[in-house]
Amino acid sequence: MNLVEDFNDYRSRMNEKISSADNLILKRLFNLDTNCYAPGEVDQVTKEMIGLACSMVLRCDDCVKYHLGKCKELGVSDAQIQEVFSIATLIGGTIVIPHLRRAVEYWEALSTAHHE
Repeated sequence: MNLVEDFNDYRSRMNEKISSADNLILKRLFNLDTNCYAPGEVDQVTKEMIGLACSMVLRCDDCVKYHLGKCKELGVSDAQIQEVFSIATLIGGTIVIPHLRRAVEYWEALSTAHHE
C-alpha cells in the first residue's frame, strides 16, 4: 500500500467522474477552490499552510492530505509543518490528535516518495 499514490489515484479518478457529469455548480465550486489558492496578496505557501490548519481543525483527512501534498511541492520544511500541526491542534483541541497522527504519517510518506 502506497499512501501517496493511492490517495492521488483515487482523487484523480473521482474528480474525473465528477467533472464528466458536467454539473455547473460543482464546476464553479472546483474553480473557486483552485482560484482561492492561487498566488495573490497572500503567497501560495501561506495559503496552503492555512488550508492545512483549517482542514485539520475541521477534521477532513482528504483535505489534510491534499494540502500536505501541496506544501511538499512548494518546499515547506518539516519544521514549518510541525508549527502548522501545533497551531491546528491547539485551535482544534485534543479531538484533532487522531488527524494529527495521520497527517504525520502522510507527511512522512510524502517525504519518502519525494526522495525516490
